[in-house]
Amino acid sequence: MPRETRPQLVVIQDGEPAESGHSPTPGRNPQPAITEGRFPRLGPRGRIALGAAVLTGLATHGWHLFQYPLYLTDEGIYMQRAWSLVRQTRLSPYTYDYDHAPGGWIQLAGWAFPLPNQFETFGNAINTGRFLMLMVHLVSVVLVFEIVRRLSGSVLAASVAAFFYNFSPLAIYYQRQVLLDNLMMFWVLLSLFLLLCRDLRIRHALGAGAVLGVALITKENAVFFIPSLLYLLHRRVRGSAQRRFATSLWPLAVIIAVGTYVLYALLKNELVPTGLDFDLKKPPADHVSLLYTLWWQLHRSQGSLLSPGGLLYGSWIPRDGLFLLAGLLTMSAALYWGFRDRQRNLGFLVIGTLGLAYAFYLVRGSVLLDFYVTPLIPLFAMTTGMVTTRLLTRLRPRLRIALAAVAGALLLLLPATDYLMTVNDEGRVAIADQYQPKLNLTRMQERQIAWIRKNVPSNARIIMDDDLWSELHDVPPFYPSAHSHWNASSDPDVRDKLFARRWQNVDYIIMSNKMRQSIDGNNGDGRENWILTALRNSQKVWETSQGDIKLQIYRVG
Repeated sequence: MPRETRPQLVVIQDGEPAESGHSPTPGRNPQPAITEGRFPRLGPRGRIALGAAVLTGLATHGWHLFQYPLYLTDEGIYMQRAWSLVRQTRLSPYTYDYDHAPGGWIQLAGWAFPLPNQFETFGNAINTGRFLMLMVHLVSVVLVFEIVRRLSGSVLAASVAAFFYNFSPLAIYYQRQVLLDNLMMFWVLLSLFLLLCRDLRIRHALGAGAVLGVALITKENAVFFIPSLLYLLHRRVRGSAQRRFATSLWPLAVIIAVGTYVLYALLKNELVPTGLDFDLKKPPADHVSLLYTLWWQLHRSQGSLLSPGGLLYGSWIPRDGLFLLAGLLTMSAALYWGFRDRQRNLGFLVIGTLGLAYAFYLVRGSVLLDFYVTPLIPLFAMTTGMVTTRLLTRLRPRLRIALAAVAGALLLLLPATDYLMTVNDEGRVAIADQYQPKLNLTRMQERQIAWIRKNVPSNARIIMDDDLWSELHDVPPFYPSAHSHWNASSDPDVRDKLFARRWQNVDYIIMSNKMRQSIDGNNGDGRENWILTALRNSQKVWETSQGDIKLQIYRVG
């Protein structure tokens, strides 16, 4: 009788099929595989390349970690909520309005809780979160390397992807920060990795669904990756006798994580607004609502990403326009090859559609923040590695490696790229900002905190930004009446009870970099007018600046 064969995922390695999957060990009765991927094993050269990639990531993302970049408002918000979980067993020290699913700061709280000094283990709460981001990045390097190697069959492609993932100034700037996007992408990459196991079994499909569910409750943007991951699962189990189990358990695992979040809102009677009233002009006054907040977020708009002066031209391209251009071109090439031959080019199709889905989210016209580019970084790195190696297929292996090494050296040494060298404000070639030991941006915020502790009484009523919140609430002397301008203008307990919307009830305003811009942007309905009045009736008592960064402290009255 002819031997029954299982469907296989064909991976191209340097123009030829990679080595086939291994056979079960004699004498064992392993769990039946759903399908067997023809992925090459990681040989000695591959292990050396992977080890070099991890060590490079440790150097590029670990050096200057607590000094650059400046602490961000959102970093303070996420650490503030993690602090609330540990100290108060609440999702937020303020009214939790479902602006984000809580999975991200639950992970941050789980990281900080067992540490010797908890949030102050690495100096302050944000530093403690940043050290976790470093650990997440190092594991993500392994995931990016292995995903690309398995989909392309090439160690060179994996090494190129890891190079951009480690060295791109965009990656270093955003992946050091305590952002939900970094945690979300870790879980998305882990889900993709599990779907690419050599012998894909039911437990792998179940695990891939579970970690994707965690990604969704870490940040809802992970929803854009579902179609590509579902298609990959379909391709890997197509024709398998256990296809039904895999395709049923995967969505079930996703739903369990998301359902827990929905159940929380339901039990608190905060799932739907009162009377099912979704009128965006009249927010629910009696209680917050998960579905109302989602509806409100879907209707937020801030113009086009491509408009002059927007994030693309004003922030992302100046940091690493070369990488963004390469990522856009290689994503297009991956989509072309993937759709032209879906059977042989599954890897290009999956990575290309993952990038396309998130790029669609960015250009659709919703409100965008500076760090929303973060999920594109590993996706563009992977398409760049895979497409570059595909284009060099006809060259001899040693020549391909030599060309890649020369290109990497040029990126690092040319000052125009800002990868390692840059041209400073004086027109001289210097070390790039992310590696510049003299550029200690966070020291300014440390000096600001030190002045407050020395000169401001602990019972002062303070308006500030969120990046200082944990320091003023977790380290004595405590400042229980120190609140961000966001909460002072929107949370009823702070706005109406503590400040009563009167500028005379403000004692100090602690200005962080670009905080004034945030106040103006949040004041469309006049909610922060009383804070601006307090600022006009204040006297500057402390100030420091470096470049375009300015920090001040004002005494009101």
